[in-house]
Amino acid sequence: MIRIEKITENKKQFLDLLLLADEQENMIDKYLPDGDLFALYEDDLKSVCVVAQIDSQTCELKNLATYQKYQGMGYGRKLINYISDIYKNRYKTMLVGTGETPIILAFYEKSGFEISHRVKNFFTDNYDHPMFDGDIQLIDMIYLKKNL
Repeated sequence: MIRIEKITENKKQFLDLLLLADEQENMIDKYLPDGDLFALYEDDLKSVCVVAQIDSQTCELKNLATYQKYQGMGYGRKLINYISDIYKNRYKTMLVGTGETPIILAFYEKSGFEISHRVKNFFTDNYDHPMFDGDIQLIDMIYLKKNL
């Protein structure tokens, strides 16, 4: 049985999983303290996500990570559906930023997001090493948005 918990203390205990989606700890430290962390369990921990307020109308899905052996099993989509339901009464829009990786962009589009805008050189300007997803170097941040 799947259960999703909001984590309010000791959020760094999930750092190993958070680093799968955002591999530089000091970048995670910018949103984790004030962000809402959710953990999805089915027997054991499968996925986590962090949602942060951007303004009174908008929140951002800052991190969504599933252990590799559980990827493709629907856990990420279940978390997106759960947080969308929670935040629909508080915000109008949810954003998510990701690298220009076709499989990830397709995942978010299937989850109800559409491409919004691009932040040029985000990964090269904000990370201390070149970022790759497989053999694709991440340069620009692609933002997608979803109406809640």
